[in-house]
Amino acid sequence: MNRFFKSLAACVLAAAAALAHAQAPQPPEIAAKAYLLVDVTSGQTLAARDPDAPVEPASLTKLMTQYLVFDALRAKKISLEQTLPVSLRAWKMPGSRMFIDPKMQVPVDDLIKGMIVQSGNDATVALAEGVGGTVEHFVQLMNDQAKALGLKNTSYKNPEGLTEPGHTTTARDLATLSARLMNDFPEYLHYYSIRKYRYPGTPASNDSNRNLLLQRDPTVDGLKTGHTAAAGYCLVATAKRDFPNLKGRRLLSVVLGAASESARANESQKLLNWGFTAYEGLKLFDANQPVATPKVWKGQASELKLGRGEPIVVAVPAGGASQIKTEIARPEPLVAPFKQGQAVATLKIRLGEQQLAEVPLVALETVEEAGFLGRAWDAMRLWIK
Repeated sequence: MNRFFKSLAACVLAAAAALAHAQAPQPPEIAAKAYLLVDVTSGQTLAARDPDAPVEPASLTKLMTQYLVFDALRAKKISLEQTLPVSLRAWKMPGSRMFIDPKMQVPVDDLIKGMIVQSGNDATVALAEGVGGTVEHFVQLMNDQAKALGLKNTSYKNPEGLTEPGHTTTARDLATLSARLMNDFPEYLHYYSIRKYRYPGTPASNDSNRNLLLQRDPTVDGLKTGHTAAAGYCLVATAKRDFPNLKGRRLLSVVLGAASESARANESQKLLNWGFTAYEGLKLFDANQPVATPKVWKGQASELKLGRGEPIVVAVPAGGASQIKTEIARPEPLVAPFKQGQAVATLKIRLGEQQLAEVPLVALETVEEAGFLGRAWDAMRLWIK
């Protein structure tokens, strides 16, 4: 019997150790001033160091410029085929360029490629002037959009990212912006995986995408590099990989203040690889699959289907999938009417005692009010209850 209890105790301790390990995978050492790793598919932050420290964004600033350009394209304020003039201001921009000049009228499509692939400050200013009328007005649009996206610690002074007092952001804000950029404008994400680009008639010495991971890792498809003397070498990288239990899982890394171009690529690759192996993506429910069907009072239907319009996915420490628990928090009673898409409840996802995520649940179908007699009958039943 004594041997039995010793064996039982050993099993309990092993299980506890396994749970502790599953709850807190330790990220690798990252040689950078700040970093953040986000599972875009689940919306969870997997690892971070100094994510809210103010930093200079360098050319990562262009992510916001791109957001506004894509928004203008969708709103048909500009078109990809439309040509824009090259102002003296754009032509004289220092730093990275696509080498356009005032004699040219450059299509928006090419300016976007020049801004993303070559990180061209001249292309960026030409687009800012084309969308905002002036650079100054465009910068105001950038700051307005930052507020709309909830970037609480970001302030823009220019559209290209050259050093300027007060031009700052954080790793967390960059991750939020990048995730929204990919989610809001998927039709334009192909620009970020272009490895080489040069506008006809310009020098070929600056035609390679500075994101070295595009050459090394076929699952990497973006997003943007940045470098100034003050910011160091920075990279926002994203990769999408398929797994047997989950197709198209996407991670996003933000590495700021690395020592060199190769270092920012190496550290970003290290962070992405760790995220894909230390955590597994677990799909709990399919898109539009009812998570719960609670009773509805005073409605034309007796139940309300709750779920999401997209799959509900959670990132779980490797080996911890069996320890996932869910709980639904909702008001009681549920009284009609409910409109399709209306937020009604919250799905809380836990690993042991650790809360991993909270996911809003919405009405998957509309439930109209019942007639007078139906409402009166349910009102009496509720009173008795």
